Amino acid sequence: MWLLYLLLGIALLYASLVSVAALSQTKLLFPTQMAAANKPALPRSAERLELTTPDGERLIGVRLGTPSDVKALLLGFGGNAWNAEAMALYLHGLFPDHEVIAFHYRGYPPSSGAPSAKALLSDSLTIFDHWQQTQSRKVVAVGFSVGSGVAAYLSHHRTLAGLILVTPFDSLRALAREHFAWAPTGLLLRHHMPTIDFVRDRPTPTALIAAGRDTIVPARRSEPLRGAIPNLVLDRTIAEAGHNDLYNLPAFAAAMREAVALIEDAAPQ
Repeated sequence: MWLLYLLLGIALLYASLVSVAALSQTKLLFPTQMAAANKPALPRSAERLELTTPDGERLIGVRLGTPSDVKALLLGFGGNAWNAEAMALYLHGLFPDHEVIAFHYRGYPPSSGAPSAKALLSDSLTIFDHWQQTQSRKVVAVGFSVGSGVAAYLSHHRTLAGLILVTPFDSLRALAREHFAWAPTGLLLRHHMPTIDFVRDRPTPTALIAAGRDTIVPARRSEPLRGAIPNLVLDRTIAEAGHNDLYNLPAFAAAMREAVALIEDAAPQ
């Protein structure tokens, strides 16, 4: 009888762990308050942006830099704990001669709504279409981590001058299996972002930059993308970098600048 009770206890414990993981997946994947808590100061030249999505939500963004007929506009999609200010400032620091735009993801204050993979993907199209209506420009989408899936989705549905994927994963489902191998993630995962499907057979000049010591997005989750991207203009792994310290390394800054240069050279004039 004691064995039966033991097995029952183990089953209940497992069910509890699975339930907690399933119920908390949105907060784990989209830590909105963490992102909101780390807002750097913007320069006076920054322009606040706002647009309304087709379902009535407000997306708030920021623009830095000066429009150029020669340099592409850099449209940034940050990692899950990034906000628009941090993303725009980082890209502007790397590319002071480019115009940079970034928006707070849906549900990330001060943007309204509730975050989800589906919402972030669809909002990328709204952002792009809104901006192209006001001024038609060459656009390079830059995605960090989960933002790489959003940028890839935009590239799949719209014509871009280029695409830069930083620490990208082949799919959220595969990444979830990496971190929650003990749970039936295939049944429980509510957020889907199959980046590999977005980049497959797309002609967009694409750069892929990975971190050699990344434990959040292991190399085996980025590797499948290399074979799926038909126009890979830059494939760089920063060997000494982890997922989060990548952005502080000179080698990463150099790779980003090289990626933009190669994409702008490849883009039709």
